[in-house]
Amino acid sequence: MAKTNPLTFIQQVRSEVAKVTWPTRRETAVTTVMVFIMVVIASIFFLLADQLMGWGIGWMLGV
Repeated sequence: MAKTNPLTFIQQVRSEVAKVTWPTRRETAVTTVMVFIMVVIASIFFLLADQLMGWGIGWMLGV
């Protein structure tokens, strides 16, 4: 692998970063809210699944 001059490397990095499409503040906020909503939904689902399995196993074992 060829060695790259540090100055050339920094120029290449800046060039690549300029090509990135950064999200707007609104897009970031909406995505964050959607993630929190999905976390709450998944938490409720797994809580209910755990309770149902615990009840079913308790019923089968007669506890």
